[in-house]
Amino acid sequence: MIRIVKLSFDPARAAEFEAIFEARRHAIRHFPGCSHLELWKDKMHPGVYFTYSTWNDTAALDAYRHSPLFTEVWASIKGWFAGKPEAWSLDRKA
Repeated sequence: MIRIVKLSFDPARAAEFEAIFEARRHAIRHFPGCSHLELWKDKMHPGVYFTYSTWNDTAALDAYRHSPLFTEVWASIKGWFAGKPEAWSLDRKA
């Protein structure tokens, strides 16, 4: 399963978000059921990021979303949003 999440931050917080993501990247990437993780930055809109990850299944993603790791990361960044996060769960076809 592919998961794409759009995160829109106050541009003044972008560097802080990148630092938190980099510090937690290894732990997220090695969470059971996660097989890939990338962070993408929008070229035209400062403060807009996308996470691209692949998961074994919905249960693995849900386990991460209810984990202390997710809770810790979310608590650190939730006050910096400039817009509501958007998320898509996708299946690869062909």
